[in-house]
Amino acid sequence: MSPQPADAGRIAVVTGASAGLGACVARSLGRLGWRVGLGARREDRLEQVAAAVREAGGTPFTGALDVSDARSVDQFFDATEKEFGPVEVVVSNAGVCIPALAHEIAAGDLASEVTTNLLGAMYVARRAIPAMIERGAGDLVFISSDTARSPRPFQSGYSAAKAGLETYARTLAMELEGTGIRVATIRPGPTATEFGRDWPPAMLKRILESWKHFGLQRNLAFLDPEVVAAAVVSAVTAPKGATLASIELQPEGPARTR
Repeated sequence: MSPQPADAGRIAVVTGASAGLGACVARSLGRLGWRVGLGARREDRLEQVAAAVREAGGTPFTGALDVSDARSVDQFFDATEKEFGPVEVVVSNAGVCIPALAHEIAAGDLASEVTTNLLGAMYVARRAIPAMIERGAGDLVFISSDTARSPRPFQSGYSAAKAGLETYARTLAMELEGTGIRVATIRPGPTATEFGRDWPPAMLKRILESWKHFGLQRNLAFLDPEVVAAAVVSAVTAPKGATLASIELQPEGPARTR
């Protein structure tokens, strides 16, 4: 284990840290002076995030992580703990959404959505919890989606997985009550990240046409990912004895003309 100064701050892990919200959360934790393990499948993009964490004042560690593979989760945690020590904060952010109607989606794509968004977060929590129980402290943060509350057409697998994730988080909170481990769910609405940018234009047109009938896309406003990251920071830095169990964030609509 590399020697660390006494004031090195807490040790955190962010999954899906190579871009978007995960990268933003990692930078925000870096601003706290924390040591941050950055895990993602796209290893080639992690060094750029690590540089941003370092510039923000934190100490990064990067490693390959596929949350859908329990062995990969174990290997990533082993490597992070060898570098920093026991993980104290986990932000489960890794996610994937492959748009399609429920009867049109390929079986492999559906499996990828459920495995990454739900089972992957379970694998990560399962690996992190024992050491947290031993220390009597820890923070588990799950990045959900407002689709858990208001499911969307063309996102049946994603919506179901996020709803399952929130149920899992609530169950963990009950199981871990009295251990010193806090469980928080962050539920963002539309956020200005890479999410959805690779969807084919024809598919995006079908999606938006469908959503407007259900009041699901009232405007084209998006949250700044920094706002969502700030909510994560609020959850993991809340005073001892307080848990921000669930936080939902929505973008403001356009200003009305009077």
